[in-house]
Amino acid sequence: MNLKEQIKTGKVLIDFYADWCGPCKTLAKQLIKYKEEVTGVDVIKINVDEEADLMAEYNIRSIPTLIYIVDGEIIDRTTGNKTLEQLKEFTKIQ
Repeated sequence: MNLKEQIKTGKVLIDFYADWCGPCKTLAKQLIKYKEEVTGVDVIKINVDEEADLMAEYNIRSIPTLIYIVDGEIIDRTTGNKTLEQLKEFTKIQ
């Protein structure tokens, strides 16, 4: 399944990041914890340096940017670092 197909199915949390981005590295640690604690939400990391077309398609202006999508529909988006609790709240997981 390619990236665009993955995004259109189920609950997906997309992390737009770059390897050189300090805040992105901090957020990555929280996303690892999130994946360990939350089931039912796929986490997809998209490197903006490698996926310029997706960056443009989702109008990414700063990183890290998180977009929460359910069945292909954008539910919410946010930028910057988040705690594990903020990630859960962002994806409506209690």
